[in-house]
Amino acid sequence: MQRKKEIKTLGNNNPIGIFDSGFGGLTVMSAINKILPYENLIYFGDTAHVPYGTKSQNAIIKFSKKITSFLIKNNVKLIVVACNTVSALALPVLDKIAKIPVIGVISPGARAAVGASKNLKIGIIGTEGTIGSKSYPKAISKLAKAKTYQQACPLFVLFVEEGLTEGEIIDTIAKKYIKPLLSKKIDTLVLGCTHYPLIRKTLEKNLDKNIVLVDSAKSTAMEVKRILEQKSLLASKNNKKYLKFYVSNNPEKFKKIGMRFFSKDIKDVKKVDLDD
Repeated sequence: MQRKKEIKTLGNNNPIGIFDSGFGGLTVMSAINKILPYENLIYFGDTAHVPYGTKSQNAIIKFSKKITSFLIKNNVKLIVVACNTVSALALPVLDKIAKIPVIGVISPGARAAVGASKNLKIGIIGTEGTIGSKSYPKAISKLAKAKTYQQACPLFVLFVEEGLTEGEIIDTIAKKYIKPLLSKKIDTLVLGCTHYPLIRKTLEKNLDKNIVLVDSAKSTAMEVKRILEQKSLLASKNNKKYLKFYVSNNPEKFKKIGMRFFSKDIKDVKKVDLDD
């Protein structure tokens, strides 16, 4: 039986913990930072093991359990799994080991997609891990009788992290990935990876104009707000806000690339060895 969430001992100004395999989750952190401007935020990027999209489920569970334990030791009041792959493959495990709310990005994204679609033909693009898990189709099927069509796009993450978000090469790749989905007459496309908002212009350029792009970052941020309001755990307006960033490898690279994903400058990044 699942343990009851024990959050009574936590203070309103305890931080929100957010994690991803690397940089992409910063788009979720940015959305939370905008919607909840008084909250303290702690981010962990598992840059030693990025990318997660091609890893086994056992490996992803192992890494994410260690990160969850690290965030709990930092007294977070809620954990956001800002990674579609972890949300797809490890969320139930993390929910069991934590005594605080743990939310992923898939359920909020699925709700946003169903709300946006008129013909209930929904496309989903993501990493091989996310697509293979079929987590978005499962989540969407619980909400509506929609038809879902998936496409793995493994090269997108590599291009985004190299800063190649526009141009002839990524246009060619995008067209190849998207073509099978367009033939299904979708009217909504879920960006099932937190890196993909950075190639939004490229995707829009190669999609029909009537197709709505769904980025789960904002939907996830709204879900965080809803839970904190429900639990009376919103930070006070006089809170001395802070943003903290941790990685498992190469903090300087994270600081440099992370600025493409986050809406504010990343001034300090600390390296943490989770095996210590």
